[in-house]
Amino acid sequence: MTPMRPKKYALWLVLAMIVVILDYWTKHLATQNLVLYRPVLMTSWFNLTLAHNEGAAFSLLADAGGWQRWFFTTVAVAISAVLLVWLWRLPNRSRLLPSALMLVLGGAIGNLIDRLRFGYVVDFIDIHYQGWHWPAFNIADSAIVLGVILLLIDGFLPRHSTHPPES
Repeated sequence: MTPMRPKKYALWLVLAMIVVILDYWTKHLATQNLVLYRPVLMTSWFNLTLAHNEGAAFSLLADAGGWQRWFFTTVAVAISAVLLVWLWRLPNRSRLLPSALMLVLGGAIGNLIDRLRFGYVVDFIDIHYQGWHWPAFNIADSAIVLGVILLLIDGFLPRHSTHPPES
């Protein structure tokens, strides 16, 4: 297994950068054009609703008193480092796995930027059905979820060995 070359590595990082830029831009638009916690109806099942999440997914630890900001910041930095090392060690022929890793990395960095700037993550996508609302989320969260789904798919795919079978 030959590790990825630096040029190939840089190309995968572009995917993470695209996620970060798209996330930053959409959060900026939401912050500039929406009023905090006031939904804007888009369809019968989708609102734009500006929300500030001081916790993690599903507002986990949102009311923890402030220490969670630095805890989640540390976790995001650690996960980002692990993902970069993992990417660096992948073989050149890998496609699905580096895509998954870079989606998760881009999402983690997107939310990390918010946490460092504001102390909370900006959310604005509000999906609902008959009065039931999924917790508000953002592009970074979507990229993380998609990346994890791709990681799971990659985990179920058969591995092809480059070594001939032993007899």
